[in-house]
Order: sequence, then C-alpha cells, then structure tokens
Amino acid sequence: MMVWGLAVCVLLWALPCRAQFPRPCASSQALLSKECCPVWDGDGSPCGQLSGRGSCQAVEVSQAPNGPQFPFSGVDDREDWPLVFYNRTCHCVPPFSGFQCGECAFGRWGPDCAESRVQVRKSITQLSATESARLLAYLNLAKRTTNPDYVISTGTYEQMDNGSRPLFADISVYDLFVWIHYYASRDTWVPAGGEEETVVWRNIDFAHEAPAFLPWHRFYLLFWERELQKVTGDENFTIPYWDWRGAQGCEVCTDQLMGARHPTVADLLSPASFFSSWQIICSKAEEYNNLRILCNGTQEGPLVRNPGNHDKNRVQRLPTSEEVEFCVSLTQYDTEPMDRSANLSFRNTLEGFANPSTGIANRSISALHNSLHVFMNGSMSSVQGSANDPIFVIHHAFVDSIFEQWLRRHKPLLDVYPEASAPIGHNREYFMVPFIPLTTNGEYFLPSRDLGYEYEYLVEPAPGTFQDFLEPYLEQASRIWQWLVAAALVGGLITAVIASLVALVCRKRKQRTNPEERQPLLMEAEDYQSTYQSQL
Repeated sequence: MMVWGLAVCVLLWALPCRAQFPRPCASSQALLSKECCPVWDGDGSPCGQLSGRGSCQAVEVSQAPNGPQFPFSGVDDREDWPLVFYNRTCHCVPPFSGFQCGECAFGRWGPDCAESRVQVRKSITQLSATESARLLAYLNLAKRTTNPDYVISTGTYEQMDNGSRPLFADISVYDLFVWIHYYASRDTWVPAGGEEETVVWRNIDFAHEAPAFLPWHRFYLLFWERELQKVTGDENFTIPYWDWRGAQGCEVCTDQLMGARHPTVADLLSPASFFSSWQIICSKAEEYNNLRILCNGTQEGPLVRNPGNHDKNRVQRLPTSEEVEFCVSLTQYDTEPMDRSANLSFRNTLEGFANPSTGIANRSISALHNSLHVFMNGSMSSVQGSANDPIFVIHHAFVDSIFEQWLRRHKPLLDVYPEASAPIGHNREYFMVPFIPLTTNGEYFLPSRDLGYEYEYLVEPAPGTFQDFLEPYLEQASRIWQWLVAAALVGGLITAVIASLVALVCRKRKQRTNPEERQPLLMEAEDYQSTYQSQL
C-alpha cells in the first residue's frame, strides 16, 4: 500500500500549483455592486432560491462594542467583515450551506441534505499503513490542485481602487488554508499623520488571543476537511489528530507520517518524505509590512522544521495529561480582559498564554497549544505562516478535542460566550474573518456531534444490554479467578469437615435415645403438609 501511495504522489507532482473569496465574486462587477450571491448550478438561480435553499440578503453585522485592544476604525478591510467588500451575500436555509447554498451544512449529507451522519476523527499514530499512505496522497493532491471555488485577495480594497481594479489570484486547495490563517492573523497598517506614513499595529488578530480562538479554528478545520473531501472525492475522509500528551519528542516526524529530519541539514525534512518538496507561502510578515502588501501566494522556499532545538526558556517539555486535565477543569470559558492577560480562563490556558498548573497568565512561557508551535522550531513557529506545516492540522485537531472535552464536561449555554467587549473580531455575533459563506463565532460554540464529527478517544459507548452492564464486573472477576477458585476449594473443604463432625455427633445422640423418641411427631399426611406450610 505504501507503494500505491508513492505512485499516486508521483503522479500528483505533475499537477499545476496555482482559493477566501468565492471565484464568482472576484470581479469588478461584484465588488462595485458589493453583492456576492452566486448562481447555484442545481437550479440556475442565485443562492438556489428556486429550490428553497436560500436567498440573497443584506448583511447585518453585529453592533456590539469591541474591547480596547484595537482603538481604531475604518483602517482595516476586516473590520465589520465583510462589508468593505460585500453588503449582500447568500443567506442559506438549514440544512443548506455554501457561498451559493449548494452544499450541506456540516453533519448533513445527501442530495437534499436530509441525512445526518457523525464521522470519527482517528489518532494519527493508530492509522494503518493503508490509511497513512492515503492521508499523504490526499495532502499532496490538495497541495498541487488549484482550488476551483475560491481565490485569494492579493491587495487591499484601497489598492483595488475601491473595487474597480480587482486583485485576486488562484491558489491550491491546501495553500488556500495557509492564506486564510495568514489573513486572519496578519498585522494592520494604521495611518500615522502624513499622507504616506503608516504604523504597523500588531495587537490585532481575528483568530487568536481572544474568545474566538477555539470556535474559529473549529470551523477552519471543518472547512479544510470538507475541501479535502471534495478534491479527493472521498466523503469519508476525516482529519486525524495527534495526542501529544506526555510525548517525549515529535513522534509523528517519520517519513511514513509528517516527515523525518534531513540526515545532514538540520532545518529541512528527509528527502524520503513527500513534504520535503513542498514550498511554503505567507511566511515573510516583516517584508509584507515594510512594503505594505498582502501575501499573494508566491512560493517562498522549502518547509522548515527542527523539533526540539527551540528556546528551552519558553518551552521545557511537551504538555502532560495532568496539565490538560487542569485546563479542562477550569469553569470559566474566558475572563476579562479576554486577551493574553486573562487569568483562570479555559481559552487562554488552552491557547498557551497562562500557566497550565495555575491558570495565571504568564507571557514569559508558551504552554499547551503554543508550546507545540514553539517546539517545532520552524514554519510552525510563525503564527501567520504556521499552517504551511501539515503538523498544524493534526495538532489543532487535538486542541479542538480538548475544547470538546470542556464543552461536554461543563455543558455551557451560548450566553457563556461573550456577546460584547471582546477584542475586535471575537464577539459572539461577529462574522469570522475571512470566511464566505458568512458564519458567526457563536455558531461553532457547540458540541462536535452537532456538527457531524467525533473524536475516537472521546466516543461514548451507546446504552447497552444487561450483558454490557455486567461486563465490567465479569472483567474484574476474570482478573481474580484464581483467588475465587482457591477460596471455593478451601470453603468446600471446611464445609465437608464441619458436616462430618455434625453427622458423627448426631449418630451418637441417636444411639442414646429411646425407640419411642425416634417416632415421627405427626403421622397423617395432612398434618405433615400443614406443618410444612406453616413453618415455611
């Protein structure tokens, strides 16, 4: 099967490498009209309206106030997403979804989206050789296939002359998600007085360091999983996860999985790994800031990784089960000021800005989620370009599973997620940047099974039969059966000795009694029956 996987990936090498704006909406007509309501091919109407799938509606953004972390307005295209680009988009009727309402909502399947299904994400270390080969082949296919539905923006709306000069580019299925992660977390440029003067403002991030970190990445992984299913034609594909609790090193860094070390060059991957030929994008944040340009998907060099050779002052070891358990035990989802300085916040502790043993914010360390990024010491260690490394996906899948543990244990209401005063982009009703179709942060603050997926190690057994009830007790009995047998033998021996002694005593007493004393007290059968019943 490994040979099969190699053959597939060799064939995929020849595919061209050329997406988060819907392709039909990347025209000057769409930008100038500020309308993104593509036609659904299924019935030839915008948003599938003739089939009752959806309709083109005005976008209503949340008016809830943001926190003080970004004290500006009107300087960034991501503010009040997506109004700078579009003020009308498709509004889909459940269970339909997609930028033209031509897809099913997550967890729904079939031509009419009437089927419900829960898929299981597996541990990557438990995959069979066939499953591992298939995963590598799928990732390579996604890396080398142009996304047919989406393109990326290569300039700001102002640089597009307010929509009259569109700046968009093709991108591969995999690199689309690298660009999405970059775009959501990139710095912004704030005018500083002079006509040409700008200041780089770094305290802004629409996907990290605030409450939306977990629901944003939950939706991001589901979207990524859906695009892999579409490009491969395998609707049963699910993202694997890497359970790194207590790991002593990068156990997934093998050529059969995410790529081993290069034998002579410290930062590169083994030539035997499929990923050694990958080129990364969106990794030059400082260059983009200096030139005031966006990442345009241009290849910027090989994937780099050097796990374990990182700053030990920030990360001494990988997270432990005890640290994860403490994090999950925290009762508050997030706390004021809902950023990196939040104390006793489940979100901030899991993200890694707080001590995983106390929940107290500490900027001098990188814990839990953050520690894996630092530990990988390469492409993964830069926030904006971290999704270039395929370890990103399996790492975040496990982080998402910890979020799922917290949801199941505490069963929070939606009101637990802050409606207002979170950093920009993180309020409950804020539309996630830069996704179209539009979705709010609050829509993904819910259990995974409601979204059609489950984690292998969290699967709860279905209510069973009486045999299932007895099974744990029988299992315990099977562990001590030798003691039970020995006890039965000893008990039987003691019983036999006592019975023998009693019988001997009774015989001796009978020998001393008169014959009349040995006669039955009741001679009639009816008297005997009556006595038996009364005594009973």
